[in-house]
Amino acid sequence: MNVQDPVFEGILLVDKPEGITSHDIVDRLRRKLKMKKIGHAGTLDPLATGLMIMLIGKATKVSQFLISLDKSYDGEFLLGIETDSQDADGQVVAEKPVSEEVNQVRVEDEMKTFLGDQYQIPPMFSAKKIDGVPLYKMARKGKTVEREPRFIRINELSLNKWNSPKGEFSMACSKGTYVRTVLHDLGQKLGCGAHLTALRRTKIDQFEIQNAKPLEEIETIPLGEFQSLLIPIHVAVPSHVL
Repeated sequence: MNVQDPVFEGILLVDKPEGITSHDIVDRLRRKLKMKKIGHAGTLDPLATGLMIMLIGKATKVSQFLISLDKSYDGEFLLGIETDSQDADGQVVAEKPVSEEVNQVRVEDEMKTFLGDQYQIPPMFSAKKIDGVPLYKMARKGKTVEREPRFIRINELSLNKWNSPKGEFSMACSKGTYVRTVLHDLGQKLGCGAHLTALRRTKIDQFEIQNAKPLEEIETIPLGEFQSLLIPIHVAVPSHVL
C-alpha cells in the first residue's frame, strides 16, 4: 500500500473548543492521521464551541448532503453594545442604553418575529467570498460591499434565561444561517443594539453533541483505535445519496 493513501474512512463527531477556527481542526486531524483527505460539513466561528461533523477519507464525497442539514444552538447575547463582527470577538462600534421597556416579554415577542422563512444578508465579517475574496478580509481593511441576501429558515428562537441586559437563548435553523446576525438584528428591533457573546452548536439533524468527543481527547487516541470512532458513511447518510 502506498503510504500516502488514506487509511481511515467515515464521519467523526468533534466537540470544537473555543478560540480556534474550523480549519484548525482539519489541520490538527491531518497531522494526527497523516492524511490530507479530511474536511468538514459546516464551519463554526472561533468564538463558538460544539458539534462539528468531520469528513475522513471517502466521506468527503458526501459533504454537500451533510452541509445542508438543519442545525441547533444554545447561546448568550448582550444588549446595548454592537460590534463590527456582531459577536464578542469584534470591536465595539456603538453603545446605547437599554430602556426599561426592553423586558423579558418584549424580548420574547421580538424573537417570535424571526421564525419562519426569510432572507438574511451575510455579515461582512464572514468567510463568504465575493469575486474569490473572503468578506472578512475586506472588512479588516475597513471595506463594506453589497452582499446578496440568502434564503434561510428559523424553526426555533427562544429565550431560556433573562437577566437584563444579558440573555440566553436556543435556536434551530437551516444551513447558512448566521446566528450572530440574528442577534444583531434582534438588537436593532429592540432599539438598543446587541451582540453574540457565546455560542454552542448542540445538534446537526440526527447528530448530537453528546456523541461527540473533544478535540483534545481525540488527539490522544492511538491510531490503532481511531477507526472505531468513525461512523460509517452508509450509516450517516441515506442510501440515495451514496
